[in-house]
Amino acid sequence: MRPLIVFNHITLDGYFVDAQGAMSWAQPGNDDPEYAAFVAENSSGGGTLLFGRVTYAMMASYWPTPIADQHMPVVAKSMNAAPKVVFSHTLNEATWNNTRLLKGDLLDEVRKLKAESGPGMCILGSGSIVAQLAAHNLIDEYQMVIDPIALGSGRSMFHCIPAPLRLKLSKSRTFKNGKVFLSYLPT
Repeated sequence: MRPLIVFNHITLDGYFVDAQGAMSWAQPGNDDPEYAAFVAENSSGGGTLLFGRVTYAMMASYWPTPIADQHMPVVAKSMNAAPKVVFSHTLNEATWNNTRLLKGDLLDEVRKLKAESGPGMCILGSGSIVAQLAAHNLIDEYQMVIDPIALGSGRSMFHCIPAPLRLKLSKSRTFKNGKVFLSYLPT
């Protein structure tokens, strides 16, 4: 069974995107050498990346560009080389390197992916997918970087979960830039 993790940045007030759906607020502090090393190491995990349509469009418009390669070459290389899956009922094609488009039922498709052999999988962004999968206990680990900012409004990656999601802390790490990495496992 392939493990499925979520990795997202969230604000102190619990949002993973702002009111406009952006997450540029997560950029300050990324130049901290210790944090940059953590990001580079974390991005080279070697698994399959899972996205919803909106996050896929955002990622596909940035990571294959020379700007991404200039700013974060290790991460850009990993993102572009990784196998990727995008879940969408509206996309007709997925053109980013190594991307497979799945149009079937999200829960069924994720169960099939988890049943395959191979390395783990990671959801980036994609809050509506996170909430749907969390509600059906299909996520094995929740990794979050808490950014030292409060927005006052935005969207939680757990928006509309039908019941409380009980988790236990498994790892934590604090960086000099004020960001805090937390890893939670379902109880």
